[in-house]
Amino acid sequence: MRRRLLLVPATLLGALALVFAFLHLVPGDPVEVMLGEFAMPADVASMRRGLGLDRPLPVQFVRFLAGLVTGDLGDSIAFRAPVTRVIAERYLATLELAAAALLLALLAGIPLGVLAALRHGSAADALIRGLSLLGVCVPSVWLGPLLILVFSIQLAWLPVSGRGSLAHLVLPATTLALGMAAILIRLTRASMLAVLRDAHLRTAVAKGASACRTVTHHALPSALPPVVTVVGLQAGALLAGAIVTETVFSWPGIGRLLVQAIAARDYPLVQGCVLVVAVTYILMNVTADLLVAWLDPRTREDA
Repeated sequence: MRRRLLLVPATLLGALALVFAFLHLVPGDPVEVMLGEFAMPADVASMRRGLGLDRPLPVQFVRFLAGLVTGDLGDSIAFRAPVTRVIAERYLATLELAAAALLLALLAGIPLGVLAALRHGSAADALIRGLSLLGVCVPSVWLGPLLILVFSIQLAWLPVSGRGSLAHLVLPATTLALGMAAILIRLTRASMLAVLRDAHLRTAVAKGASACRTVTHHALPSALPPVVTVVGLQAGALLAGAIVTETVFSWPGIGRLLVQAIAARDYPLVQGCVLVVAVTYILMNVTADLLVAWLDPRTREDA
């Protein structure tokens, strides 16, 4: 675990360096986007100097890192406001969406995976596996508009887009949760099937433990560590998936903000968004590692 924590700064630095390099390789000038193609050359040069874009790329990157140490991510070129403030206004919306999607995926994926393992080879098992395969194959970029067409336009049950009441959260959270739930179903089923063959379960049954107690107190805790690891990875991936989902549903989160920042060539804002996503992803994975170590003490020495 200590070794993984020591790798966190290097991972963040590498992510920021790659994004910084790729952004400046993409054709387009943010100053020309802001001032228009008919702007006077003197005005363009003046704004470039004011934003520090006339300096060499290594100098710009070092300035960004120096500001990062003091908590200053710079000013957004498009929004004309501090990057930290712009991101803070959107970050809570993304966390709300990701948390709702994670909750839905856990509530659907783990119980259905356990049920499929307990009914191995039955019609229920085949149905659950079929549904999970469908969930893995359906992309969110297609599922989102389909849900809008059915539940918002035809049935008029839920709002089309935006953020406000709980009803606004249902469709985007469901869109995000479907793929993750499908993965959890298949993983939980496979993990449970492996655990159910262990000798200690047969011993528990031989000692008179009920079927319910055998599953909840013996089989499920032993099957959870690999599931928790994948949940940590998938929870971080929800932030990446939220970019598409937030765009489809006009959800005012950090994913949609990142798309807007890229379109505007807003270098400071893109770097700030990537930093926040990377930190959140790493924290979720570290949390998952801690949970796995708590569930399975054998992994603590390896961590």
